[in-house]
Amino acid sequence: MTEPTALAVRPAELAAYLAARMCHDFISPASAISSGLDLLEDPSAQDMREEAMGLISSSAKKLADLLSFCRVAFGASASAETFDVRDLEKLAQGVFAHMRPELEWLVDTPAVNKPAARTLLNLSQMAGAALPTGGVAKVRAVQEGASVAIAIESTGPRARLRPEVLAGLQGQPLGEGLHGHWVQAYYVHLFVGDAGGRVFADVQDDRVIFAATLPA
Repeated sequence: MTEPTALAVRPAELAAYLAARMCHDFISPASAISSGLDLLEDPSAQDMREEAMGLISSSAKKLADLLSFCRVAFGASASAETFDVRDLEKLAQGVFAHMRPELEWLVDTPAVNKPAARTLLNLSQMAGAALPTGGVAKVRAVQEGASVAIAIESTGPRARLRPEVLAGLQGQPLGEGLHGHWVQAYYVHLFVGDAGGRVFADVQDDRVIFAATLPA
């Protein structure tokens, strides 16, 4: 459940952390594309042309998937206020295509509003990150009256939740740990709270559970 923020994080600082987080995600595939192009231009590496093209193709796909995901998960996504959950599944599956765990999308409502869409995407990515050696992240959502209930269960060996992620979901400023993991959780805490909802996480043996409720 969300808790009152102990010490307010300055908007400029939050924006800087979010920008750094996204740049961190983008730099790996972008650098791989650059490396592939360098190989293509190297006269002494023409025997690696096929490998270079494969590197460029896979890295470009990863970069495009991440950009499409972040546009909705972190950005305004144009003027859309409601989202088809099939489109959200495509965005989430695009990110999971480049992660070790698998995604099971079991969402029963056909469309959700912007806060619920952002919650589904961000918690899904966080659920995947909670499975560093693989496993399954099951995403469920259902509309119950005037509320949307979201539950995501990550199950797999060495399932874990970083302390900074839990702190962010609780609305606590970053202490020790990596700001890239904390800021996504803190961002979720902020927009879920602004929408009048609640979010929390629970850690058990080989399982991490995220849950949220938001107005429909």
